[in-house]
Amino acid sequence: MADNRGGPAHDPPETVADVGEFGLIERVTAGRVQPATTLVGPGDDGAVVAAADGRVVASTDLLVEGVHFRLDWSTPEHVGRKAIAVNMADIAAMGAVPTALLVGLACPATTRSEVAEGLAAGMWQEAAAAGAGLVGGDVVTASEIVISVTALGDLQGREPVTRGGARPGDVVAVCGRLGWSAAGLAVLGRGFRSPVNVVGAYRVPEPPYAAGPQAALAGATAMIDVSDGLLADLGHLVEESSVAIDVRTDLIEVHQRLVDVGTALGADPKHWVLTGGEDHALAATFPEPAAVPAGWRTIGTVTRGGAVTVDGKPYAGGPGWQHFR
Repeated sequence: MADNRGGPAHDPPETVADVGEFGLIERVTAGRVQPATTLVGPGDDGAVVAAADGRVVASTDLLVEGVHFRLDWSTPEHVGRKAIAVNMADIAAMGAVPTALLVGLACPATTRSEVAEGLAAGMWQEAAAAGAGLVGGDVVTASEIVISVTALGDLQGREPVTRGGARPGDVVAVCGRLGWSAAGLAVLGRGFRSPVNVVGAYRVPEPPYAAGPQAALAGATAMIDVSDGLLADLGHLVEESSVAIDVRTDLIEVHQRLVDVGTALGADPKHWVLTGGEDHALAATFPEPAAVPAGWRTIGTVTRGGAVTVDGKPYAGGPGWQHFR
């Protein structure tokens, strides 16, 4: 892995140790604009965020260097955007709108300050794209870079869409990209840096944030963020709803670019679509085909039972990613 924390001995770059904890916080927060939902932002013992609904959706994720990202594959800005995106996707999957984020950054004292500032710049960029604010956090020293993000969201008067509401007879639909991040990871793993749009999908996911509230308004019965792979995450709906789901491959969209990459690498692009993680698309169940909103694609049905199948059979390729496996 490339060394992104130091430079030539004769011209050492500025590090976070040179800047200091509070100096770094000042650098990454000064002059930033907060949304109207941020009543008290960074700089106090705690943030105050408006919650007009009276309920707050909360979710948290960790990103660890060498597990979730590599700084020789992604820029700090890419990693910062990704850290925020994966958390706000969880908020959208509940049918809520992201409002605020709390960020914890742990890194070695030798980390270049420009790396930390790049991470922050990417975070601010992605949060602003969804209308959310970075309202606080913490910075500590550690042996590797670890990013912890807690996201908050507003249901805006709607009921949350959980994983437990799917019923036999529902249809299954998805919104967002599937398989692109896995293809990008495969490309990078072979030592290549193109096609740029495929590699870019691994570096920065593009969750369809607005599609979560859209699905809730359309009557979605269950919903989930596709982070570990389509089949793996549909398995969570199956478990929580006590149903079965059958995915039809004739309804699965495989973009021609993924086909081209699969051909070049000797890989099956449909496997990426079914099991590849980190695209952060949304998958949901709806009571009838007519309820599926524009921009969503129907890919299967909910039935009785307790398993996820593909064209009526167990999928031989495995479901997707699991930590510790």
